[in-house]
Amino acid sequence: MMLYLIGDLQGCCDAFDRLLAGIGFSPSRDRLVVLGDLVNRGPASLATLKRLRDLGDAATCLLGNHDLHLLAVACGGRRTHRSDTLDDVLASPEREAWLEWLRARRMAVVEGGWLCVHAGVVPQWSREQTLARAAEVEAMLRSDALDDFLHVMYADEPVRWSAELEGNERLRFIINVLTRIRFVDAQGRLDLKTKEGTSGAPAGFYPWFDAPGRRTAGVPMAFGHWSTLGLVNRPDLLALDTGCVWGGSLTAVRVDGGRREVFQVSCEQAQVPG
Repeated sequence: MMLYLIGDLQGCCDAFDRLLAGIGFSPSRDRLVVLGDLVNRGPASLATLKRLRDLGDAATCLLGNHDLHLLAVACGGRRTHRSDTLDDVLASPEREAWLEWLRARRMAVVEGGWLCVHAGVVPQWSREQTLARAAEVEAMLRSDALDDFLHVMYADEPVRWSAELEGNERLRFIINVLTRIRFVDAQGRLDLKTKEGTSGAPAGFYPWFDAPGRRTAGVPMAFGHWSTLGLVNRPDLLALDTGCVWGGSLTAVRVDGGRREVFQVSCEQAQVPG
């Protein structure tokens, strides 16, 4: 078995198909983890979901901020953005089935010893705590209370983790960490505004993976979300959003058996960020 970790697809189904062909992926033999942002901004959100669903148990798909955005738009909790490319999903005769499929996806997993998330973690969380916090959101995603929560999910508060957080504030913070985090300060406070690369860190803030005292330091971690980083390939850290939807590339890394091999395909899609 070969295990591949793959960065943000964002509806770039053609690039995904070419990447799978390039690595010779076999669903009967191999596994992959897609690190969230399955849909949106690219040209084929629905086709991408179909491709992933067809892979069955061979593909583990995390949810990213764009996937949660689709769920929020579908229930009226969020308006569409002018750059969204979600109409093919929302207008599909199988719309409800696709929304249910998304709701059953994961927020964090460990595969092949790698802790996989869409965006990152705060320094206070261990690997086990990250998985436990992710499970709280997964439970909400599958509950009858989801529509109500999606109407209040979007806010930048609270900015710091506390085990005493409850209810919507607790879930919102967890989601902001797992799907939006880039920079934190030494106390683990979030800066959710800055989107530049590491050189654009606000004063007193660090990329989350370089935060002092990070409890997951030394834990192999893979994430997407941060396209301005490009590929980061450290012994215990993989950043795999290489900007496919912005005309960059789609990246997969083979991580099984102690081996590591990087595969990339170019993407002809060239969205204008917005």
